[in-house]
Amino acid sequence: MSSEYEVGYRKPPKATQFKKGQSGNSRGRPKGTKNLKTDLIEEMQEQILVREGTRERKISKQRAMLKSLAAQAIKGNTKATSVVLGLLYRLTHADATIGPAVDLSAEDLAIIDGFTKRVAARPASPPDPDDDSNAGNQQPAEDTRPNAKVKP
Repeated sequence: MSSEYEVGYRKPPKATQFKKGQSGNSRGRPKGTKNLKTDLIEEMQEQILVREGTRERKISKQRAMLKSLAAQAIKGNTKATSVVLGLLYRLTHADATIGPAVDLSAEDLAIIDGFTKRVAARPASPPDPDDDSNAGNQQPAEDTRPNAKVKP
């Protein structure tokens, strides 16, 4: 019976398995179908007619939305103000996400190096508080800060 195929968990019957070279989704996604991101970008780039005062001009929907949002923020809408300022911050500080270049002193580098070594030396997981096998053997951790006071 060991040579016979066993049907069970993650072992479907041979008759229902895909044949070699046969696709599981033979129709698939129709060619030329766009995804949501592409549709959204195209929609935002479409031009609409907007009246500003007595002037009419064509602008993109994206630009019209930003103009509307800015106008609401100017009128005192705090939610619109928050959205505009959030967008402005994210777009103007996009390069700053990597982190600013800072010149560190030798003392600062020594502090960072010491911290890195202490973190690397820690056990992978904290001890189990319910485990009484080491209850009386624990000693307080040594404080390695430069200005730390030592308890007698």
